[in-house]
Amino acid sequence: MSHSPGLLVTLVGFALVIGPLVFLHEMGHYLAGRVFGVKIDAFSIGFGRELFGWTDRRGTRWKFSVLPLGGYVKFAGDLNAASTPDPAWLELPAEERARTLQGRPVWQRAIVVAAGPITNFVVAVVILAAFAMAYGVDRTPSIVGGVSPGSTAAAIGLQTGDRITAIDGRAINTFEDVYEFAVLRPGYPVVIEYEHSGSRIRRAGVLGTAVQRDSFGNTFKKGLLGISPTTPVPHRVGLFEAPVVGVEMTGRILRSTVEGLGQILSGRRSTDELGGPLRIAKVSGEQFSLGWPVLIYFIAGVSINLGFINLLPVPLLDGGHLFFYAIEAIRRRPVAPNVQEWAFRAGLAAILALMVMVTFNDLGAFGLWKALTGS
Repeated sequence: MSHSPGLLVTLVGFALVIGPLVFLHEMGHYLAGRVFGVKIDAFSIGFGRELFGWTDRRGTRWKFSVLPLGGYVKFAGDLNAASTPDPAWLELPAEERARTLQGRPVWQRAIVVAAGPITNFVVAVVILAAFAMAYGVDRTPSIVGGVSPGSTAAAIGLQTGDRITAIDGRAINTFEDVYEFAVLRPGYPVVIEYEHSGSRIRRAGVLGTAVQRDSFGNTFKKGLLGISPTTPVPHRVGLFEAPVVGVEMTGRILRSTVEGLGQILSGRRSTDELGGPLRIAKVSGEQFSLGWPVLIYFIAGVSINLGFINLLPVPLLDGGHLFFYAIEAIRRRPVAPNVQEWAFRAGLAAILALMVMVTFNDLGAFGLWKALTGS
């Protein structure tokens, strides 16, 4: 039987996930700007009209705004919250112009912009490293403990005791490697390389597909090879190894994110799987209802996704600014203001279109369209 958390739990869970991540992301920009002596006009959690705030002794306005779906740091010389350069910055006195973001060398501007997404990755590494220390990690080898009848594994001749060494050319060392590769690829043709009685064998097959439903009624389509592991091999993680494991786990989650997005863009997965703020709120509430450890682990995953999305080379996002800075570094002069203006307009249109699509998907995930059609 499925159950959903109440509205209050959902709202609290969403606030606990998004609030700290937005704050830390923007704090990365803020601290990097401070390091390079850039004047900061505003630090906002949320967009739109200010609800309340205060001004510190440096003249920075710290505020909470009406739309709590992100945030921004507005540097001196910025025209708006998207850090579009204000043409008027060139008319400022030399001393004030030097304290604008546009007045800093391109490499310093790039660091200030990249600091936000980098902070998101650092947050994820810290959380995952702490989890590794607290719970250890699974080092069960990629040895077949059992084969399901009629499965892909049975069809290609895998037997108990065989060791899988690669799938589609990707090196496989642990059973978790097998799972991570297969789960994202339901119905995919793959090439499995494995060792059997000292011989190396290479066979092609098609991964099976299973539809799984969780306790909240959410359904997931996942790929199956059809094998079970041998006896689990837990590995304790110490203080000095934890950061390395945290980076590895962050990299694995990031790779899965990129692969999943690639499958959507290539048409292998439905765009219905793209979710926005409403779905994040729904899942946040569900994870919160399962306890703090589950919620904190979920925060690490959202932080990785937030960092990755912000690095995409789309104008208005951090990656778009970094793209322009890269062009400036190569050409030795900034991109023309009118080109930047049109690029930012196009980026805004693309982001708005994406928001409309994911909101449509989110409402579908909540069952609105089925309720309206009576199906």
